[in-house]
Amino acid sequence: MNISQFIPTSGIYSNSTTASVSSSDGSNAQNGSVDFSSILKEKLNDVNSQQVAADNTTNQFIEGKDVDIHQVMLSTSEAQMSLNMAVQVRNKIVEAYQELNKMQV
Repeated sequence: MNISQFIPTSGIYSNSTTASVSSSDGSNAQNGSVDFSSILKEKLNDVNSQQVAADNTTNQFIEGKDVDIHQVMLSTSEAQMSLNMAVQVRNKIVEAYQELNKMQV
């Protein structure tokens, strides 16, 4: 039985394609593998920037600047949803780590 028949021929699982991911420091990974920690760090920075933007919008509204209440609610909801998603991803990573620790070698 040949296992290569079950591996997709396109996408990140293929050995013939190389992935190009730009990390936050501007370097690119061209060796066919994707650095999980850099992707995670980039996405957490995105979550943080959404939180900061929502906070800035809320502060502008409180100060009486020309900010619509709908924009405040939208930015706050987006920030809350992205934070909830980040927490769920963290929970899945911790759960996977715990499962790996339970495995017998």
